[in-house]
Amino acid sequence: MSDARNDNLPSLPSRRNFLRGVSLIGGAAVGGSLLAACSSKEVDNSPSGGGGGNGGSPISQKYDDAVRKIVNGRTIQIGYTVPVLSEYFNEIQGAAWRKMAEYEERFGVKWKWERSAPTANYKSVEQHVGIVQNWATRKFDAIFICTSANFATMQGVYQRAAEQGTMVIEYNMPIELYPADQLRTAATVGYHNENQSGYLAGKYIGDKLNGKGRVLALFGPAGSDYSKMRGDGLKRAFAEYPDLKLVAQADGGYVRDKGFAVAQDLLAANKDINAIYGENEDMALGASQAIDQAGLKHWDGKEGILTIGADGLVSGCEKIREGKLTASVDVGPVDNGLRLVETMFNRVVLGKNIDKVTYVGTQIIDKSNVDAPQAYLQWALDAKKY
Repeated sequence: MSDARNDNLPSLPSRRNFLRGVSLIGGAAVGGSLLAACSSKEVDNSPSGGGGGNGGSPISQKYDDAVRKIVNGRTIQIGYTVPVLSEYFNEIQGAAWRKMAEYEERFGVKWKWERSAPTANYKSVEQHVGIVQNWATRKFDAIFICTSANFATMQGVYQRAAEQGTMVIEYNMPIELYPADQLRTAATVGYHNENQSGYLAGKYIGDKLNGKGRVLALFGPAGSDYSKMRGDGLKRAFAEYPDLKLVAQADGGYVRDKGFAVAQDLLAANKDINAIYGENEDMALGASQAIDQAGLKHWDGKEGILTIGADGLVSGCEKIREGKLTASVDVGPVDNGLRLVETMFNRVVLGKNIDKVTYVGTQIIDKSNVDAPQAYLQWALDAKKY
């Protein structure tokens, strides 16, 4: 088995090396999985334990042996579908592969993994209906889905998949909008877009600008649930700073090139801008390019244009180091991926009752703490492919 499959965080020597390598400073947090790796006394050896698992170094070999008997060499087939092909969803996928590699080593699970996405990204939401139906008809064990499709429509699709014996888990969805009693997925893994993303970004802008400034915002397509909730959080934070004004906003399509073009237009039409908020990190990175194109100054801690996004991307971390992106809200892509596989395994293989809704931790990344989050994200991207 290759190093990529064996260096899972929970193997105690590996964890120590990992933490030394990323220069974890002070109390900087990168989510429950990494924090759980800091002490052998805190390692939860069960599949439902901390996000990192134990990477082949079990506290109880008898437990692993017992689970291996339950698995009995079983092959689990998973469908992974995304609303857009991007670095962010690659990070979630890589983290899932890390957890799968761990369970393969510990329990002898075999895996089949298939990924699919709508051909026109967020706009071809109807294709997600066909993707789920196809995988359920083919008797996949589980489907992991993030979609922009209509909530009510998809609940019927998920219900039919469950009736065919396929477990559906949503991830990275605006959980706070959906009443748990209406969910027809087995579980949902994600974060609170208003409180754990939009509000954090708004507070960061307000604090760094000392409560005064003019801000531009790039949001996703009109009608996006993510845009609504993150926008609500941003505005709630801005309400705490009477002299902080959102002067203009536009649709950046959740992609970098459109974010660049839209930010160019907004900067040309609005002078004396102090900050740009990108609802996701790709749009914020596009805005960063627009600042360069316009010959404007990036934020240096005292002056210039502050840029902040939300996702948690390795490429974003690099731009933070370069001073081209001020900050981003890391919304836990790695922990999302780990929890997806943990949740599925606990239900499908071990037959456990599972939480209907699981929130992962989020945090602001900037120059003060970029090392550990970037290493954690890169760890996911470097996973062995399935």
